[in-house]
Amino acid sequence: MVIGEVTRLAFLSHPRSSHTEQFIVDALRDANALAISLVAEQSGQVVGHIAFSPVTISDDTSGWFGLGPVSVLPSAQKQGIGRALIERGLSLLRERGAAGCVLLGEPPFYGRFGFVNNPGLVLSGVPQEFFLALSFGSSSPQGDVTYHVAFSAEG
Repeated sequence: MVIGEVTRLAFLSHPRSSHTEQFIVDALRDANALAISLVAEQSGQVVGHIAFSPVTISDDTSGWFGLGPVSVLPSAQKQGIGRALIERGLSLLRERGAAGCVLLGEPPFYGRFGFVNNPGLVLSGVPQEFFLALSFGSSSPQGDVTYHVAFSAEG
């Protein structure tokens, strides 16, 4: 599948990748758990993809989603494709009445979109400084976040 190959190549040399991102996207799709799935094209070729899926929070807050993975072919990186996918995806989440979004990623990059570290939200097993949240309202949940079981997918 094209999206799988774009995702595989995008994370091939990423230093903190588990190299299972393409399997996660497939598993989310197979489980009908992709709330939003967008592609970016250049000259008719898919060069990027972003996925959003529901997450659960231990305080029973609803309406939160996880962003990821977001993938851009290495040859198409640094051209604003990832930024455009993120902005469009977040806009669609807001339009659908989502309460917020979480992700695991680089704070300097995702901070540009309003994502911040919220010490009250925890993703077990990952360094807290890389787990970021963006609330679409005035309140922010507190608790342990759990991604869809598809995030444990392996080849």
